[in-house]
Amino acid sequence: MSKRTTSLVVLAGGASSRMKKPPQEGKGLSEKEIQEANQRSKSLISVGNDGRPMMDYVLYNIKKAGFTNIYIVIGPNGDLFKKFYGDQDKDNDFHRMKLSFAVQHIPEGREKPFGTADALYQAVEQYPELNETSYVVCNSDNLYSVEALKLLSESPSPHAFIAYDRDALDFPSERISRFALVELDSNGSLTNIVEKPAEDEVENYRDASGKLRVSMNIFKFDGAMMFSYLKNCPVHPERNEKELPTALMNMLADNPKTMAGIPLSEHVPDLTSKDDITEVKKYLEKYYPTLVWDF
Repeated sequence: MSKRTTSLVVLAGGASSRMKKPPQEGKGLSEKEIQEANQRSKSLISVGNDGRPMMDYVLYNIKKAGFTNIYIVIGPNGDLFKKFYGDQDKDNDFHRMKLSFAVQHIPEGREKPFGTADALYQAVEQYPELNETSYVVCNSDNLYSVEALKLLSESPSPHAFIAYDRDALDFPSERISRFALVELDSNGSLTNIVEKPAEDEVENYRDASGKLRVSMNIFKFDGAMMFSYLKNCPVHPERNEKELPTALMNMLADNPKTMAGIPLSEHVPDLTSKDDITEVKKYLEKYYPTLVWDF
Protein backbone atom coordinates (compact mmCIF):
# COMPACT_ATOMS: atom_id res chain seq x y z
CA MET A 1 0.00 0.00 0.00
CA SER A 2 1.34 3.45 -0.86
CA LYS A 3 2.29 5.94 1.82
CA ARG A 4 -0.38 8.47 2.75
CA THR A 5 0.21 12.11 1.87
CA THR A 6 0.16 14.27 5.02
CA SER A 7 1.43 17.62 3.68
CA LEU A 8 -0.95 20.17 2.20
CA VAL A 9 -0.50 23.63 0.65
CA VAL A 10 -3.39 26.13 0.83
CA LEU A 11 -3.27 28.94 -1.76
CA ALA A 12 -4.45 32.11 -0.01
CA GLY A 13 -2.29 34.84 -1.50
CA GLY A 14 -4.48 35.90 -4.43
CA ALA A 15 -5.70 39.44 -5.01
CA SER A 16 -9.41 38.54 -4.44
CA SER A 17 -10.33 40.99 -7.20
CA ARG A 18 -13.78 39.44 -7.89
CA MET A 19 -14.63 39.62 -4.18
CA LYS A 20 -13.94 43.36 -4.19
CA LYS A 21 -16.50 44.06 -6.94
CA PRO A 22 -19.98 45.28 -5.89
CA PRO A 23 -22.49 42.46 -5.31
CA GLN A 24 -24.79 41.83 -8.27
CA GLU A 25 -27.70 40.79 -6.13
CA GLY A 26 -26.75 42.46 -2.83
CA LYS A 27 -28.31 39.78 -0.65
CA GLY A 28 -28.67 41.84 2.51
CA LEU A 29 -24.99 42.00 3.44
CA SER A 30 -24.16 44.03 6.51
CA GLU A 31 -21.75 46.95 6.37
CA LYS A 32 -19.24 44.85 8.33
CA GLU A 33 -19.48 42.00 5.81
CA ILE A 34 -19.01 44.37 2.87
CA GLN A 35 -16.04 46.00 4.59
CA GLU A 36 -14.42 42.62 5.28
CA ALA A 37 -15.03 41.47 1.72
CA ASN A 38 -13.33 44.61 0.40
CA GLN A 39 -10.36 44.51 2.76
CA ARG A 40 -9.61 40.91 3.73
CA SER A 41 -8.39 37.87 1.87
CA LYS A 42 -11.45 35.83 0.91
CA SER A 43 -10.71 33.00 3.31
CA LEU A 44 -10.57 35.41 6.28
CA ILE A 45 -14.10 36.78 5.76
CA SER A 46 -16.29 35.99 8.79
CA VAL A 47 -18.81 33.35 7.75
CA GLY A 48 -19.14 31.21 10.87
CA ASN A 49 -21.78 31.59 13.59
CA ASP A 50 -19.12 32.88 15.98
CA GLY A 51 -17.55 35.26 13.48
CA ARG A 52 -14.74 32.89 12.59
CA PRO A 53 -13.48 32.91 8.98
CA MET A 54 -13.86 30.49 6.07
CA MET A 55 -10.29 29.25 6.60
CA ASP A 56 -11.35 27.63 9.90
CA TYR A 57 -13.69 25.30 8.04
CA VAL A 58 -11.11 24.54 5.35
CA LEU A 59 -8.55 23.65 8.03
CA TYR A 60 -11.13 21.66 10.01
CA ASN A 61 -11.77 19.33 7.08
CA ILE A 62 -8.03 19.17 6.34
CA LYS A 63 -7.40 17.99 9.91
CA LYS A 64 -10.27 15.47 9.77
CA ALA A 65 -8.74 14.03 6.58
CA GLY A 66 -5.49 13.34 8.45
CA PHE A 67 -3.12 16.03 7.17
CA THR A 68 -0.56 17.22 9.72
CA ASN A 69 1.83 19.61 7.90
CA ILE A 70 -0.01 22.63 6.48
CA TYR A 71 1.57 25.44 4.45
CA ILE A 72 -0.55 28.54 3.83
CA VAL A 73 0.58 30.76 0.96
CA ILE A 74 -0.18 34.37 1.86
CA GLY A 75 0.53 37.74 0.25
CA PRO A 76 3.11 40.26 1.51
CA ASN A 77 0.34 41.94 3.54
CA GLY A 78 -0.96 38.72 5.05
CA ASP A 79 -0.40 39.59 8.72
CA LEU A 80 -4.06 38.96 9.58
CA PHE A 81 -3.51 35.24 8.88
CA LYS A 82 -0.92 35.20 11.65
CA LYS A 83 -3.39 36.79 14.08
CA PHE A 84 -5.80 33.93 13.44
CA TYR A 85 -3.46 30.98 13.02
CA GLY A 86 -0.12 31.64 14.74
CA ASP A 87 2.41 34.45 14.83
CA GLN A 88 5.45 32.41 13.87
CA ASP A 89 6.55 32.05 10.25
CA LYS A 90 6.67 28.27 10.58
CA ASP A 91 5.60 25.36 12.76
CA ASN A 92 2.71 27.03 14.57
CA ASP A 93 0.61 24.54 16.54
CA PHE A 94 -3.01 24.95 15.41
CA HIS A 95 -5.24 22.23 16.85
CA ARG A 96 -2.31 19.77 16.64
CA MET A 97 -1.54 20.58 13.03
CA LYS A 98 1.87 22.06 12.19
CA LEU A 99 1.08 25.25 10.31
CA SER A 100 3.61 27.35 8.36
CA PHE A 101 3.33 30.42 6.14
CA ALA A 102 4.90 30.94 2.72
CA VAL A 103 4.82 34.46 1.31
CA GLN A 104 4.01 34.93 -2.39
CA HIS A 105 6.12 37.97 -3.20
CA ILE A 106 4.97 40.15 -6.10
CA PRO A 107 7.64 40.74 -8.77
CA GLU A 108 8.81 44.29 -9.40
CA GLY A 109 6.65 46.05 -11.96
CA ARG A 110 3.50 44.06 -11.09
CA GLU A 111 0.62 45.12 -8.87
CA LYS A 112 -0.96 41.69 -8.46
CA PRO A 113 0.47 38.25 -7.63
CA PHE A 114 1.85 36.23 -10.54
CA GLY A 115 -0.69 33.39 -10.45
CA THR A 116 -1.27 30.01 -8.84
CA ALA A 117 1.77 28.21 -10.33
CA ASP A 118 3.97 31.03 -9.04
CA ALA A 119 2.30 30.79 -5.60
CA LEU A 120 3.05 27.08 -5.36
CA TYR A 121 6.58 27.55 -6.74
CA GLN A 122 7.36 30.18 -4.09
CA ALA A 123 5.99 27.83 -1.40
CA VAL A 124 8.18 24.89 -2.43
CA GLU A 125 11.19 27.21 -2.74
CA GLN A 126 10.64 28.44 0.83
CA TYR A 127 9.93 24.92 2.11
CA PRO A 128 12.14 22.63 -0.02
CA GLU A 129 11.07 19.57 1.99
CA LEU A 130 7.93 19.64 -0.17
CA ASN A 131 10.08 18.70 -3.18
CA GLU A 132 11.06 15.46 -1.44
CA THR A 133 7.55 14.21 -0.75
CA SER A 134 4.04 14.28 -2.15
CA TYR A 135 1.62 17.02 -1.17
CA VAL A 136 -1.93 18.17 -1.83
CA VAL A 137 -2.61 21.74 -2.97
CA CYS A 138 -5.99 23.48 -2.84
CA ASN A 139 -7.71 26.86 -2.80
CA SER A 140 -8.48 28.67 0.44
CA ASP A 141 -11.93 29.85 -0.66
CA ASN A 142 -13.41 26.42 -1.49
CA LEU A 143 -14.67 24.09 1.24
CA TYR A 144 -13.50 20.68 0.07
CA SER A 145 -15.04 17.71 1.84
CA VAL A 146 -13.17 15.36 4.16
CA GLU A 147 -13.82 12.60 1.63
CA ALA A 148 -12.25 14.54 -1.25
CA LEU A 149 -9.17 15.34 0.84
CA LYS A 150 -8.86 11.73 2.02
CA LEU A 151 -9.15 10.34 -1.50
CA LEU A 152 -6.19 12.46 -2.58
CA SER A 153 -4.17 11.68 0.55
CA GLU A 154 -4.60 7.96 -0.06
CA SER A 155 -4.21 7.92 -3.85
CA PRO A 156 -1.42 5.58 -5.02
CA SER A 157 -0.94 7.61 -8.22
CA PRO A 158 2.07 10.00 -8.40
CA HIS A 159 -0.37 12.83 -9.16
CA ALA A 160 -4.14 12.95 -8.71
CA PHE A 161 -7.07 15.35 -8.70
CA ILE A 162 -10.75 15.24 -7.87
CA ALA A 163 -12.79 15.00 -11.07
CA TYR A 164 -16.07 16.49 -9.92
CA ASP A 165 -19.39 15.60 -11.52
CA ARG A 166 -20.45 18.92 -13.01
CA ASP A 167 -24.15 18.19 -12.45
CA ALA A 168 -23.64 17.79 -8.68
CA LEU A 169 -22.29 21.32 -8.21
CA ASP A 170 -25.00 23.55 -6.80
CA PHE A 171 -24.20 26.74 -8.73
CA PRO A 172 -26.19 28.73 -11.30
CA SER A 173 -25.86 27.15 -14.77
CA GLU A 174 -24.25 30.30 -16.18
CA ARG A 175 -21.45 30.02 -13.62
CA ILE A 176 -20.97 26.29 -14.17
CA SER A 177 -20.68 26.83 -17.92
CA ARG A 178 -17.52 28.87 -17.26
CA PHE A 179 -15.76 25.96 -15.52
CA ALA A 180 -13.07 24.18 -17.50
CA LEU A 181 -13.92 20.60 -18.41
CA VAL A 182 -11.41 17.82 -17.92
CA GLU A 183 -10.80 14.98 -20.34
CA LEU A 184 -9.95 11.52 -18.99
CA ASP A 185 -8.76 8.45 -20.86
CA SER A 186 -10.41 5.03 -20.47
CA ASN A 187 -8.29 4.36 -17.35
CA GLY A 188 -9.34 7.62 -15.70
CA SER A 189 -6.04 9.44 -16.26
CA LEU A 190 -6.12 13.15 -17.08
CA THR A 191 -5.34 13.91 -20.73
CA ASN A 192 -6.60 17.47 -21.18
CA ILE A 193 -8.12 20.51 -19.51
CA VAL A 194 -10.56 22.26 -21.82
CA GLU A 195 -11.15 25.93 -21.00
CA LYS A 196 -14.46 27.46 -22.05
CA PRO A 197 -15.56 24.68 -24.43
CA ALA A 198 -18.06 25.72 -27.10
CA GLU A 199 -21.61 24.76 -26.18
CA ASP A 200 -21.98 22.44 -29.15
CA GLU A 201 -18.76 20.59 -28.16
CA VAL A 202 -19.54 19.98 -24.49
CA GLU A 203 -21.14 16.57 -25.12
CA ASN A 204 -17.84 15.30 -26.57
CA TYR A 205 -16.22 15.40 -23.15
CA ARG A 206 -18.42 12.98 -21.20
CA ASP A 207 -16.39 10.31 -19.42
CA ALA A 208 -16.90 6.53 -19.48
CA SER A 209 -19.78 6.85 -17.00
CA GLY A 210 -21.46 9.57 -19.08
CA LYS A 211 -20.53 12.42 -16.71
CA LEU A 212 -19.04 15.80 -17.50
CA ARG A 213 -16.09 16.30 -15.16
CA VAL A 214 -14.60 19.55 -13.88
CA SER A 215 -11.62 20.44 -11.73
CA MET A 216 -12.11 22.58 -8.62
CA ASN A 217 -8.36 23.18 -8.23
CA ILE A 218 -7.50 20.49 -5.72
CA PHE A 219 -4.54 18.32 -6.72
CA LYS A 220 -2.03 15.86 -5.31
CA PHE A 221 1.50 16.22 -6.73
CA ASP A 222 4.74 14.32 -6.50
CA GLY A 223 7.00 17.18 -5.37
CA ALA A 224 10.18 16.08 -7.15
CA MET A 225 8.40 15.46 -10.46
CA MET A 226 6.47 18.72 -10.36
CA PHE A 227 9.20 21.15 -9.29
CA SER A 228 10.77 22.06 -12.66
CA TYR A 229 7.34 22.60 -14.24
CA LEU A 230 6.39 25.07 -11.52
CA LYS A 231 9.74 26.81 -11.88
CA ASN A 232 9.52 27.05 -15.67
CA CYS A 233 5.79 27.68 -16.02
CA PRO A 234 5.11 30.04 -18.96
CA VAL A 235 2.95 33.13 -18.53
CA HIS A 236 -0.64 32.82 -19.80
CA PRO A 237 -0.84 35.05 -22.90
CA GLU A 238 -4.21 36.61 -22.00
CA ARG A 239 -4.31 36.60 -18.20
CA ASN A 240 -0.63 37.43 -17.75
CA GLU A 241 -0.22 34.93 -14.92
CA LYS A 242 1.60 31.67 -14.32
CA GLU A 243 -1.27 29.23 -13.82
CA LEU A 244 -1.21 25.83 -12.16
CA PRO A 245 -3.14 24.03 -14.95
CA THR A 246 -0.46 25.18 -17.43
CA ALA A 247 2.36 23.75 -15.30
CA LEU A 248 0.31 20.58 -14.79
CA MET A 249 -0.34 20.02 -18.50
CA ASN A 250 3.34 20.64 -19.32
CA MET A 251 4.27 18.00 -16.74
CA LEU A 252 1.77 15.56 -18.25
CA ALA A 253 3.15 16.14 -21.74
CA ASP A 254 6.45 14.68 -20.48
CA ASN A 255 4.93 12.20 -18.01
CA PRO A 256 1.65 10.98 -19.51
CA LYS A 257 -0.82 8.86 -17.53
CA THR A 258 0.65 9.95 -14.18
CA MET A 259 -2.35 11.99 -12.97
CA ALA A 260 -5.40 10.03 -11.84
CA GLY A 261 -8.83 11.65 -12.01
CA ILE A 262 -10.78 10.55 -8.94
CA PRO A 263 -14.53 10.83 -9.65
CA LEU A 264 -16.72 12.44 -7.00
CA SER A 265 -20.28 13.78 -7.05
CA GLU A 266 -20.85 16.51 -4.47
CA HIS A 267 -21.12 20.26 -4.08
CA VAL A 268 -18.09 22.40 -3.23
CA PRO A 269 -19.02 25.66 -1.45
CA ASP A 270 -17.15 28.54 -3.07
CA LEU A 271 -16.44 32.04 -1.74
CA THR A 272 -15.48 33.95 -4.89
CA SER A 273 -17.69 37.05 -4.82
CA LYS A 274 -19.85 39.02 -2.37
CA ASP A 275 -22.90 37.18 -3.71
CA ASP A 276 -21.46 33.94 -2.31
CA ILE A 277 -21.23 35.12 1.30
CA THR A 278 -24.88 34.54 2.26
CA GLU A 279 -24.98 31.13 0.53
CA VAL A 280 -21.81 29.96 2.27
CA LYS A 281 -23.10 31.14 5.65
CA LYS A 282 -26.33 29.16 5.15
CA TYR A 283 -24.36 26.06 4.15
CA LEU A 284 -22.09 26.28 7.20
CA GLU A 285 -25.02 26.85 9.54
CA LYS A 286 -26.66 23.71 8.21
CA TYR A 287 -23.68 21.34 7.99
CA TYR A 288 -21.16 22.81 10.45
CA PRO A 289 -23.19 24.32 13.32
CA THR A 290 -20.18 23.92 15.63
CA LEU A 291 -16.56 22.94 15.05
CA VAL A 292 -15.36 20.35 17.55
CA TRP A 293 -11.58 20.23 17.03
CA ASP A 294 -10.75 17.52 19.58
CA PHE A 295 -11.15 14.27 17.69
